[in-house]
Amino acid sequence: MSTSTYVDAIILGVVQGITEFLPISSSAHLRIVGEFLPAATDPGATFTAITQIGTELAVVLFFWRDITRILSRWFAHVFRRGVPASDPDVRMGWLIIIGSVPIAVAGYFGQEYIRDTFRSLWLVAIFLIGFGLLLGLADYLGRRTRELNDLTYPHGLYYGLAQMLALVPGVSRSGATTTMGLTLGYTRPAAARYAFLLAIPAVFGSGFYELRTALIDPTTTGPFGWGETLVATGIAFVIALVVIAGLMAYISKRSFLPFVIYRVLLGSTILILLSTGVLEG
Repeated sequence: MSTSTYVDAIILGVVQGITEFLPISSSAHLRIVGEFLPAATDPGATFTAITQIGTELAVVLFFWRDITRILSRWFAHVFRRGVPASDPDVRMGWLIIIGSVPIAVAGYFGQEYIRDTFRSLWLVAIFLIGFGLLLGLADYLGRRTRELNDLTYPHGLYYGLAQMLALVPGVSRSGATTTMGLTLGYTRPAAARYAFLLAIPAVFGSGFYELRTALIDPTTTGPFGWGETLVATGIAFVIALVVIAGLMAYISKRSFLPFVIYRVLLGSTILILLSTGVLEG
């Protein structure tokens, strides 16, 4: 691969790191930015999923204490070591499992659509606008009175169904799950916190599945080789650490309105570029 492909991969790694946790869809941004790089091509579902491993490692590091506590308490309960089912960390462990089922099923059976149909720029633009407006509506009308300890198993499943929609670039994993949380009456930090924890199994599952697929069939890696993909993943990890801390501080005091406006403007711009032939869908 040439130096230019490494430059492209670095740019995409930066984009992935910045956009993964913001409710603006990282996969949509990789899809869009890829069209404006010299190669003018879709980075592909495999590249996207593998670079997301980097950003999810940032989540693991950021929430390390929460994750290790949840795991230790959940396993202690499962192996009957005196931790009751009512323990908040045990409940959270089950909630993450329950919420992960929808995207696992849809991701496994929907590979053909994920790799092809869902990556249409027309769909990306429409979902950027549509789900941006839904986020704004939920943020404006949501009661924001429930905290993370109020999370129920049915609500965990609803979160999971929302996360499943993020298989379509433009929806946004954090955007869809946070929208669901706000709709159900959770505070912004509570909605975002569970959304981040819920994403861990889904992103790692998808990333390592694509990694395995690429090892078996190297032609699925798209326009980038292993070197470029690993560089992009590492850059995404570093940048994501900064972004996630900033986002958690931001949403504790402010609304999602700037993200809503950005999504609508970006989606509208892409629709105009597609309609005028500047971009091909």
